[in-house]
Amino acid sequence: MDVVRDVTGDRGERAAAVLALEDPAATLETAGGKGAALAELARAGLPVPGGFHVTTEAYRAFVTGAGLDRRIREALSEEEPGPRVRAYFAEAEPPAALREAILGAYGALGTPGATVAVRSSATAEDLPDLSFAGQQDTYLNIRGETALLAAVRDCWASLWTDRAIAYRERAGIAHEDVALAVVVQELVAADAAGVMFTVDPLSGRTDRLVVNAAWGLGEAVVGGLVTPDTTVVDRTTFAVVERHVATKDVMTVPVPEGTREEPVPADRRDAPVLTDAETVDLALLGLRIEKLYGEPRDIEWAREGGRLHILQARPVTAAAPPAPEVWNDSTGVDALWTSANLGEAVPDVMTPATWSFVRRFMGDVMVGATLEGRPLYGNIGGRFYMNLSVTATLAAAFGQGAKFAQANEMVFGRLPEGVEIPLLPARRLRVWRDTLGEAIGVVRRIRAHAGRLPGFLEEAPRRCEDLRGRVAAAGSSAELARLWDDEISPYFRLCCHMLQAATRRDGDTLVKARATLRGLVGEADADLMTTGLGDEGRLASMGPLLGLERLARGETDRAAYTRAYGHRGPHEFEVSRPRPAEEPGWIDRRLAALGDVEETAGVRLDRQQEARTAAWRRFGERHPRRVAAMRRAVDRWASSARLREAARTEVARVFWLLRDFVRVAGELTGHGDALFFLTEEEILQLLGGDGTPLTAVPARRAAHELYGSLPVYPTLIRGEFDPQRWAADPHRRADLFDAHDRVPPSDTVTGSPASGGVVEGPARVVATVEEGEALRPGEILVTTVTNIGWTPLFTRIAAIVTDVGANLSHSSIVARELGIPAVVGCGDATTRIRTGQRIRVDGGRGTVEVVEPC
Repeated sequence: MDVVRDVTGDRGERAAAVLALEDPAATLETAGGKGAALAELARAGLPVPGGFHVTTEAYRAFVTGAGLDRRIREALSEEEPGPRVRAYFAEAEPPAALREAILGAYGALGTPGATVAVRSSATAEDLPDLSFAGQQDTYLNIRGETALLAAVRDCWASLWTDRAIAYRERAGIAHEDVALAVVVQELVAADAAGVMFTVDPLSGRTDRLVVNAAWGLGEAVVGGLVTPDTTVVDRTTFAVVERHVATKDVMTVPVPEGTREEPVPADRRDAPVLTDAETVDLALLGLRIEKLYGEPRDIEWAREGGRLHILQARPVTAAAPPAPEVWNDSTGVDALWTSANLGEAVPDVMTPATWSFVRRFMGDVMVGATLEGRPLYGNIGGRFYMNLSVTATLAAAFGQGAKFAQANEMVFGRLPEGVEIPLLPARRLRVWRDTLGEAIGVVRRIRAHAGRLPGFLEEAPRRCEDLRGRVAAAGSSAELARLWDDEISPYFRLCCHMLQAATRRDGDTLVKARATLRGLVGEADADLMTTGLGDEGRLASMGPLLGLERLARGETDRAAYTRAYGHRGPHEFEVSRPRPAEEPGWIDRRLAALGDVEETAGVRLDRQQEARTAAWRRFGERHPRRVAAMRRAVDRWASSARLREAARTEVARVFWLLRDFVRVAGELTGHGDALFFLTEEEILQLLGGDGTPLTAVPARRAAHELYGSLPVYPTLIRGEFDPQRWAADPHRRADLFDAHDRVPPSDTVTGSPASGGVVEGPARVVATVEEGEALRPGEILVTTVTNIGWTPLFTRIAAIVTDVGANLSHSSIVARELGIPAVVGCGDATTRIRTGQRIRVDGGRGTVEVVEPC
């Protein structure tokens, strides 16, 4: 239907008084919230009854032509202005041109004297954060020109009820900013009608859709006059999961003067309104509508002669807080999980985007991602855990149990006394069959990539910076999706494979060398002889600290420091968190902290070099024939460690690229940080125009907020673990959770001896690197876990004690390089030690003793 007639707008331009229902010009400004939504539904081909819009310009032309502007303003100063204003509207007549436009559109509906529904549609109606449902009037079963014009005028007047005026004032909406459009549609002579929610409005569940249905027109349901049937549908399978058939006593029916309520005939009162097939058809329509808008919808529907019609679709604004998603891979498995090493790299509760990238990384670098249906790694309450039962079962199947025990202690820390790793009930031959081919492929890939490592490490910073620039320049969702498929995704996989090659290169050399050295010279000299990795800044873990000291001395500039270390920080693998280089003043804060230290990292490294030289001399005096072989082994380890850390810094850099990708995808799609709560696959789905994944965002936000509010979980978890139940237990343990309480707690604070030496001093217990900035020189740092973001703090501390860690953890490596005593992997040090207590740390024995309570 073409526009019937124009009217002159407030600014003198010609504006449409009437628009066809599907007209693209029917926007919030011209057709109000309800009208704009119906126009979009009609353009999408959904079954919306035919009709037209009487626009906001028509309303303004009526108000101006009848001289109502001044009279409304004067009435608003009264205590109850509504009745007076509505009387003004009842007295006024629309201008002739406007009358002709409305009646012309009515006549064009195709049926002379068509029966229509006349609905108000305000410009402040059905907005995402506000619900004006029921604020303005609707008139049903309207027939004839005189009745139509009266209904349109009554709709306009309903903008000025006392209720509508008060609601706008509470919502902070200026009266002069609103206008009213009217939607006129052919009336559906409904034998059944109701409301559908594309999420469960009571529980907030996003995996279910709810349909309410009653006999007759929908006004009985919307007005709360009848208890409707309620059917709950699974959004994935479309199976009916719940059905409640109500006793429906009243129904709304059309009558010549409008509508009225009548008793429901006895044979239909307790009968279901919809069949399962009709419910599924409605659900499919609901999901089409949700996909169109990219968010859950509250939809009014009607059925006439077996045909379904959509009458209205507004945002769901009254839903209960969504039930958090459950993130827990420990359920149904008797396994031993550890967050050691992993909790250092990813110490945060992960967003779904981060977890999807982490899973992809692990899938690319690990053999045996699952074994007998049990995952090698998992998400427990949003935190990253490794399933030691899978790795131990794999090692046992290949006859590597003893070697695994040594490596496990180096990587994941010493297990407390009495803690055992339960093996999975897997047959050796089946394990071989399931993993041997994959393992051979991984070995071949490592060999192929090993020779490319130096070239990759040299080129990687420039390549990543180029890709970040191209992501920032992407002008459309389609362009960004192509960039992901063609370049970002393959480059991410290459970075993963390069780190895999660097990690597995001479990976067991240190295990063998340290074991041999401990037997020959003891723990202290073994520690000294395997340090020296950080000289000249070649070890990435030491880079931010040594680079900062060079910057302070004027030996480099800020731009160079940012290029090298701007992506390294305590949250470098969580894509929702900004990188240091994104935060103003980050370098200044680090430089200011250097002024507090008594000894620079360079001075400490020099002292460690002297101690290391003396240790090698003692070794040579006692075992002269073994010096050359041992030096080759340690040098191989040092070279491997430096390559591994250099590759890891490039993986950290590529996670900055992944953050940029998600952030720009949010900007291009208009959904902002909601994309951090989608997986990689779902983000690409959204970039392709499918907004369905967004329905999961509220429940995932709720889960992330819930899990993030809980204390950090135990390093070791045996059996099924419920984070909320554990957090609520006043007797909870921070070191170990055992579903069967098989291991009693220890009376002392002990852990892995990570760096030798004995120090006594005041403890400072901190939870975050930001809190760590309060450290004073000479204090002993007690914290959950550290990573490269903590490195600049190490020159202030006398010793370090951590809940999480092992000999190859960040805190252990940096402490050994700087000669700082360290005990890591204590499990519960942060809950048993208080700030201000004087404690003694024995890094050689792995013990922490409280000397003086505070």
